[in-house]
Amino acid sequence: MTPDDAKQLLAACAAFDNRQPSAIAARAWAHALPDITLDNDAIAAVARYYGTPPAKPGDRLWIQPHDVRTLRAQIRAERLANFTYEPPPGDADPRYLERLRGQLDATASGTTAAPTTAPALEGGPHPDVAEQLEHVGRTVPDRDDPDTPPIKRPGPLGIACPKCAAPTGRPCRLPSGTERRPHPARARVARGEPAALEDPNEIARRRAVSERRAALEGADQ
Repeated sequence: MTPDDAKQLLAACAAFDNRQPSAIAARAWAHALPDITLDNDAIAAVARYYGTPPAKPGDRLWIQPHDVRTLRAQIRAERLANFTYEPPPGDADPRYLERLRGQLDATASGTTAAPTTAPALEGGPHPDVAEQLEHVGRTVPDRDDPDTPPIKRPGPLGIACPKCAAPTGRPCRLPSGTERRPHPARARVARGEPAALEDPNEIARRRAVSERRAALEGADQ
């Protein structure tokens, strides 16, 4: 912004706050806004500033250079809310960055009309998302329903314990109620093996034989 540009900008400000523009003020604003162009957006920034009520009712509004910079950037950003890059025909775009910057500047400045609506997404969802969406709307069965199959879990906790009767998903417990690691019998059943290392009937038979033998030996003595 040149001092002459700043003089015109200050004249726009004076229309609202009755300030007295001067040559020194024009030079100061030009130094504060060296990268800002005197365009319709800069004038619109002044109008927006004075069209917005002050934070505290009754306070006097007095625009500063940084207000022009901020509001002008805000106005231009609003035009880019629904910006969509328009590539050239074909699959390759060797001048992508140059073309993108040009379209952004044209839309932000208002040279090209800004889209009024956000672009619609095209194509279907990712296969993984589509698979998950198939379950939406299904009725979740009650866990207390006897017809509901039990939840399968890997490892010993995936079955009820044959030793302490701990239900599926719950840890094994000692007779005192203290939690403990899964009983060996539970781990064996989870692997598809018998709960006992030997058949319970065979164990009972051997125990009976041992007891009878001990009784006979005691009688002989």
